[in-house]
Amino acid sequence: MHKKKKTTVRRIVTGRIVSVLPAVVLQGLIIYGIARWLAPFATLFYSVLSVLSALFVLILISKRGEGAYKMLWLLVMFVAPLPGAVMYLFYGNKRTGKILEQRLNAVCDSLPAILNDDVKIQQQLEKEDKRVAQTFAYIKRITGFPVLRNDTAQYYPVGELLFEQMMSALKEAKRYVFIEYFIIQEGVMWETMVDVMEQKVQEGVDIRVLYDDIGSIGTFSHRNRLSLLKKGIKCEKFNPLIVLSGALNNRDHRKIMVVDGIVAFSGGINLADEYINEEHPFGHWKDIGFKITGDAIRSYVYMFMEFWNASSLNKVTDEIIGKDYVSASAFDDIALDGYVLPYYDSPNREEAASNNLFIDLLGQSVNYIWFYTPYLLLGDGLRDAFVRAAQRGVDVRIVMPGIPDKKIVYRMSRSYYRELLEAGVKIYEYTPGFVHAKACLVDDCIGSIGTVNLDYRSLYLHYECNALFYKASILDDLKKDFETSMEVSRERTLQEEKKGLLHRIINGILRIFAPLV
Repeated sequence: MHKKKKTTVRRIVTGRIVSVLPAVVLQGLIIYGIARWLAPFATLFYSVLSVLSALFVLILISKRGEGAYKMLWLLVMFVAPLPGAVMYLFYGNKRTGKILEQRLNAVCDSLPAILNDDVKIQQQLEKEDKRVAQTFAYIKRITGFPVLRNDTAQYYPVGELLFEQMMSALKEAKRYVFIEYFIIQEGVMWETMVDVMEQKVQEGVDIRVLYDDIGSIGTFSHRNRLSLLKKGIKCEKFNPLIVLSGALNNRDHRKIMVVDGIVAFSGGINLADEYINEEHPFGHWKDIGFKITGDAIRSYVYMFMEFWNASSLNKVTDEIIGKDYVSASAFDDIALDGYVLPYYDSPNREEAASNNLFIDLLGQSVNYIWFYTPYLLLGDGLRDAFVRAAQRGVDVRIVMPGIPDKKIVYRMSRSYYRELLEAGVKIYEYTPGFVHAKACLVDDCIGSIGTVNLDYRSLYLHYECNALFYKASILDDLKKDFETSMEVSRERTLQEEKKGLLHRIINGILRIFAPLV
């Protein structure tokens, strides 16, 4: 089965390369033609690019942004000033994704006003804990998503348990199902879902599937999409690979499934067999997720509608989702389960929401702060926040994979170990296999679960979704799961980390190129 799947992946990738190659070749010919046309003006062209290089260097130094990313571009421009200027112009700044962002913004203006922003909820949170309320208000200001009172949120410590609940909800669907994932791959998990979705379409349920074109480049082809369309399942790809552009870095790494506006699912798992341990390419696959109900569903519906309507001519309308959402005011006299703020990150915002959130949580932690992450490629601000928290005496822990899925990224992640361990951060490697979970827990009362890795791509380049909880019972289950995972993990020691000059040079080089992976 595994050999057959690898053959299928090669076939899909080869097909995609062949289909895109003409556009890439045409793009290259256009660039070559422009270069030939500019040849008589080579001196002027050289002077202009030299000036641009100098300007880009000044802009990089003066602008707000991640130091490691700026260092990478400064190095590129130092080694190759002219090509570096051209590369930065097309790939290195946020403007490369502006067309995609403009399309998303244009869609927002036409979306139904389903996000319920109740000022009373924010005020109530301020009465309970002003410092936490400031954190929620900050994320709300950056992302535009409201603070909500949490109805119910159920935690699942492995993907197979979450999948059981997803299938149960799918079978109960009456009106619509929205599915948005970074990776979709043929196998037991996906075929099980497709069988039920096909039946539900025949019952009149509106089912829509949105997948990331690059994330699924080797696992989900145009043929798979056509197969869904023939079954009556609407399917679109996000930010398709057509020509080479900077916007290709901006991937939809979100994982969302919404059923009838009644229940939503999110977390780390993609729709592929290793995520539910039907296959074991890297030992036991440790992933987590959650099911949520109540007013927070609005936020996930809105997220999906925005991306779907920006990717498809067949829009999700007010008539499809209905107008029967429960208003938050209906919960005034009910003791709900804490607070929640579901939101998504955008690479085109000036401020990186999740990166700044984690820095903030590290700064306000008192007793402990624990993280799940498969990758550990930290920018300067986040790395310093880890160090400062540990040096203050906070119990800072990071649970990492014991078996890596990408060896070069794993080696890059380990380049941060010594500095963190010296500060007092505890690092655990999950011995049964690979950790793909993404979560954070602070002092028993505040935490987040979502799709955000502690690496540059998640924190700065991808579209991600995350749920920030306060005083919700789901955090108790998250803590128990952390403790269970650490029991079967091996704690790294400072003695294991090499500290020779050569090792430090290698680590320095790896960190420079960390923003590229």
